[in-house]
Amino acid sequence: MVDNGSTDDSVDTLSRKYPELTLLKVGSNLGYAGGNNAGTRLAVESFNPDYVLILNNDTVVEPDFLTALVECARSDSALGLLQPKLLHYGSSTINSMGGDCDIFGATSLRGARDQNSDQYDPLTTRGCFYVSGACLLVTRKLLETIGEELFDSLLFAFHEDVDLSWHARLLGFELAYCPDSECLHKGGRTTGGFNPRTAYWANRNRIRILLKNYSLGALLITLPLAICIEFFASVMTSRIHKDPRYFSGFWRGLLWNSENLGSTLQLRRRVQFERRVPDKEIIATMKFSSLELSFLVHRIRGGKSVRDN
Repeated sequence: MVDNGSTDDSVDTLSRKYPELTLLKVGSNLGYAGGNNAGTRLAVESFNPDYVLILNNDTVVEPDFLTALVECARSDSALGLLQPKLLHYGSSTINSMGGDCDIFGATSLRGARDQNSDQYDPLTTRGCFYVSGACLLVTRKLLETIGEELFDSLLFAFHEDVDLSWHARLLGFELAYCPDSECLHKGGRTTGGFNPRTAYWANRNRIRILLKNYSLGALLITLPLAICIEFFASVMTSRIHKDPRYFSGFWRGLLWNSENLGSTLQLRRRVQFERRVPDKEIIATMKFSSLELSFLVHRIRGGKSVRDN
């Protein structure tokens, strides 16, 4: 467990309550990405594991969920990342059976708010682009291939799982949804769901992810369109919510990306040098229509969004 700055008293309380728990105190809030990087490094160095499980603090797991995940991982040596069936806590509806991503980097949760059934169960390694970071099993082979940092620490929060899944695909790994493993997810309890802050993180991180993972030809086409879509979406979202922070967050995201362009390009060089899979194969697993514009139309009509942020 990673602690982002708890008091010494709370650390002692946790240690007494969970004597087999190793609490890693990092001293500051590193976000989802940095906190899980620290925990993953400790796990690898201390235990030399075959798998590392990343589990959000707003989840409740079934007793045999991990056994099912590991059995699924062992069934195919090409697998690098796996997620269980994520259900909404307190109901029988689906939270995520994996996630979709469009060519502009926007995402949605597959099966969200559907009734829990077996309709997605045959799609173990097909039908989704990324696996959810709420409950994520990472294989040792992927850890060794990616190297020191599992997640891009500058992403802090939101879309780190999309970036990791994209990176894994570029390296030639498969991703899987494991229907025999179930996990209950409360969702949004830490961030408060969709709001100006989470919209800012999602928008700025999508741009960085596109810059890192696309080849130059695909990037020159998708990035300008993605920025235009985000601009329009931020204007409309600010009007719908009567809150200008959604629009100002768009500009703050562009500014953040310009300030961190050097670091993005440095990571991009590494990702592009190590990639084993062409864009053609990656894009074949993505949505061609804009999910962001679909969310807007749905929201204007009074519907509830199933976006992943």
